[in-house]
Amino acid sequence: MTANRLDEIHIVCELRCETANRERVRELALQFVEPARAEEGCLYYNLHQKLDEPNIFFIIDGWANQAAVDSHAKNAHVASVMKELGPLLTFTSRVSD
Repeated sequence: MTANRLDEIHIVCELRCETANRERVRELALQFVEPARAEEGCLYYNLHQKLDEPNIFFIIDGWANQAAVDSHAKNAHVASVMKELGPLLTFTSRVSD
C-alpha cells in the first residue's frame, strides 16, 4: 500500500433502525469493527451511536487508498454481516472524501 495521504479515503456511513432492532443492529455493526481493523490498508474503523438519537449509528473509517476500500467492500465477512443487518435498517447513507 502506498503511504500517500492524497490517496486516503475517509468514509462516514450512517445507519438507522427501529427501536425494536437497535441492540441487534449494534451487535451486527460491531462485527465489522475488528475484522476491518485487521485488513490491509485500514487506517481506522470505528462504530459510534448517537446519544440523543440511539437508533442512529455511524461507522467512521479510513483507508489508505481506493484499492483498500474496494477490497473491504468485497470481503466475504462484510457480505455475511450485511445479509442479516440490511433488512433491519430503515436508512443508510455513505459519504466519503
